[in-house]
Amino acid sequence: MVESAGEVPGDGSAEMLDRPLPDGVRRRVVTIVSDGFGGLTVGELPAQLRQYARFAPNRRAKFAGNAMAAALETDPIFRQRIAEKFREAQPELSGALDSGSPTPAADPLDVAAAAYVLRPVGWVKLVTSAGEEAQRADAERADEESRAELERLREELERAREQNRSDTERLRAELDAAKKETESLHRKLRSALSDVKRGEAALRKVQSEMEAVRAEGHTQVSAAESESRRLKARLGEAEAALEAARRAAREGRSVEDMRVRLLLDTVLDAAQGLRRELALPPVSVRPAETVDAVEPGRMTPKDIAARALSEHDPAILDQLLALPQAHLVVDGYNVTKTGYPQMPLEKQRLRLLGQLSQLAAQTGAEVTCVFDGAELVAPVLLAPPRGVRVLFSKPGVTADELIRQLVRAEPPGRPVIVASTDREVADGIAKAGARPVASAVLLKRLS
Repeated sequence: MVESAGEVPGDGSAEMLDRPLPDGVRRRVVTIVSDGFGGLTVGELPAQLRQYARFAPNRRAKFAGNAMAAALETDPIFRQRIAEKFREAQPELSGALDSGSPTPAADPLDVAAAAYVLRPVGWVKLVTSAGEEAQRADAERADEESRAELERLREELERAREQNRSDTERLRAELDAAKKETESLHRKLRSALSDVKRGEAALRKVQSEMEAVRAEGHTQVSAAESESRRLKARLGEAEAALEAARRAAREGRSVEDMRVRLLLDTVLDAAQGLRRELALPPVSVRPAETVDAVEPGRMTPKDIAARALSEHDPAILDQLLALPQAHLVVDGYNVTKTGYPQMPLEKQRLRLLGQLSQLAAQTGAEVTCVFDGAELVAPVLLAPPRGVRVLFSKPGVTADELIRQLVRAEPPGRPVIVASTDREVADGIAKAGARPVASAVLLKRLS
């Protein structure tokens, strides 16, 4: 079949284009080739087009358009095969072109593309006229677009002029208002300058009055100093007279002393008789017994350290919490960041408070857990567990300072134990009478 489709003498195969194929015609030619491409076998395709055999028509036209146009121009056999597929698909247009009388209603670009593929007699003229027709259509379309663009620009210019007029009027009004405001400010400035001048005059007057008052004050101070010296002299005279009167009184006090001593003996004898009559018991409570202190034999938090246990032994904490009315104060974040720093703060708090609740239930001691409120981005919604008091420091107050306040609030002599690794906290609460315990010791006891 390929051999029988050779060039036919007398047709338009010998005609050649003297200019590039118009873009519109070229696009229609690529579409015709892409449509006929699918009806050919891989062996019937040129070698450079076989890689596009499985492509869909749209993708084939997109990615192989240049290659198909080149193969159609250089490979007559491939062009004849595409022409045969086109004749099968468009027999009416193909017959009209072969007879030399295309239908007037057909699109010139379609007619030119079909003529380029079929190569009837006069196909070059059809392609050239189609290109010129397309150029005229493009020129007319561009002219229409230019006129529309010109009209749009004229409308925009008119709107811009109108906007310019309105802006000019607005700016003039604003300028008039600014001038009026400037005049008002000038008036206020002149009034303020006059006020400043009056104030300066009043200041000079006050300064002169102050100088006069200062001079008068110096005069009064001088007079007061002279009066003070005079009074001191009179005081010395009065003291001398008083001493002379005392000596005279001592010489005549013997009779008065005897009478006073007699009255005193009478009062003492009456008091003893009254005590016998009332049968009052001897005093059993002394003032010294009302002072709160540690008596011999009673254990204090400081005594625990002398019981031969290591400072890191959890048994120390048990002994401290066994003291009467013991109060355990826990530096919350110091303990959690020592034991499990990788957990989020919320989970650190929940884990520590749960363990402290168990410890409070086991020992019966009062437990207070203090957290630093500076690290909070929002109020904490937390229900304190049974037996544990939970406190957050206020803004501007650290947890260390809140712990020291709690220790100072306790009465002297009560066992107070503070769990913290912070050296500054340990030193401060030790001075206040509390017993510091390392966070690691509490963690060992809780685990």
